[in-house]
Amino acid sequence: MAVIDCIIEDERWTALGLEDLAERAARETLAHLGLDPADFEIALLACDDTRIAELNTEFRDKPTPTNVLSWPSDERGMEDPGAVPDLPDPGPDSELGDIAIAWETCDREAREAGKSAQDHATHLIVHAVLHLLGYDHVRDLDATLMEQVEVAILGKMGLPDPYDV
Repeated sequence: MAVIDCIIEDERWTALGLEDLAERAARETLAHLGLDPADFEIALLACDDTRIAELNTEFRDKPTPTNVLSWPSDERGMEDPGAVPDLPDPGPDSELGDIAIAWETCDREAREAGKSAQDHATHLIVHAVLHLLGYDHVRDLDATLMEQVEVAILGKMGLPDPYDV
């Protein structure tokens, strides 16, 4: 069973192989945290900058494109800075939430960082799945924790540390 239900609005994502890439990233993220990927579902919208700017305006009152957005099905964040979020209860077809990822911003960021679009998109999916699970980066201690978890997951996937610039 697929963890990711991918809706492709911008066909450039198809050429990148986003569906397989996102599925692997989500599975690796869940497994790293001790969760069985078969117990969870995530909806992913693969769109362009125009569409994500609309979503960013509607949900965050920020009328600009961004690389990735996420909407958790439940609030899982912790009150104490740097605390590990409570993991969701497993169950068949438990919806973790929704993710949207934008082509132009992701492609530009990858080129500017000298990374492949696949590696950057993988990082962004891992990042977004962690948001669905209650991780955040607004507070410094939370950001440190989230980055450490991202780096560990990406390392297991054979990808370099995206924060080592």
